[in-house]
Amino acid sequence: MFDPAQVTLTGLYRYPVKGLSPEPLAGAALAAGQTVPGDRRYAIANGPLDFDPAHPRHFPKIRFLMLMRDERLAALRTCFDDTSSTLRIAFNNAEVARGDLSTATGRTAVEDFFAANFTKELKGPPKILEAPGHSFSDVAAKVVSIVNLASVSQIEDAVGQPVDPLRFRANLYVRGWPAWHELELMGREMRIGGVRLRVTRNIVRCAATNVDPVTTERDMNIPKTLMDRFGHAHCGVYAEVIAGGEIAPGDRIEVL
Repeated sequence: MFDPAQVTLTGLYRYPVKGLSPEPLAGAALAAGQTVPGDRRYAIANGPLDFDPAHPRHFPKIRFLMLMRDERLAALRTCFDDTSSTLRIAFNNAEVARGDLSTATGRTAVEDFFAANFTKELKGPPKILEAPGHSFSDVAAKVVSIVNLASVSQIEDAVGQPVDPLRFRANLYVRGWPAWHELELMGREMRIGGVRLRVTRNIVRCAATNVDPVTTERDMNIPKTLMDRFGHAHCGVYAEVIAGGEIAPGDRIEVL
């Protein structure tokens, strides 16, 4: 039986560079109208892109290196240090590139790595992009993404094998809701720790979820499975932060 008092946040993640590794967080301070701090702070342009850091605007994800098309990215393990602005990239447990993304030299070091190793994927010279306060999310609004682990379990049953929740590249993972309960929360508010959020839209899943985040293989067709078995292509929701505060795994989630 569903017990609302048992709903908890079990995972909190950010993705400092769009398309690259998730980073688990022990906690975060969320601000109203903002993303998880540092989430999709950087992106790697795949070919020429008229991006103005002084006036940043949203571009579709196909303009960047990203997992939906470039599954080899999943083989990289990355770590970003906020204090030094340094991105470290590892492959097969060995560091293969490092650069301070606040400097031209550091950005060039990382760009050179992708230029040398992702020639099949690239449509032009890769360029690391950033703009103060901008997030290279799949949607133009500044939101956090939430995935219900019970819904992932339903997908596991449908495909007949384990499904790593990190395929869905969410910021927040929730345990305790019934499967697909999140899709009933449109427009509703919830409280997590000291944060209040409002659900704004369902997340339509793309081919990025077909890529195993460990093996890098395209071993499933999750969007098709969702449509065939459940009649929709959704897994997870976006929510906007309407009152800021501290959030951490283990926090209780209350729908208001």
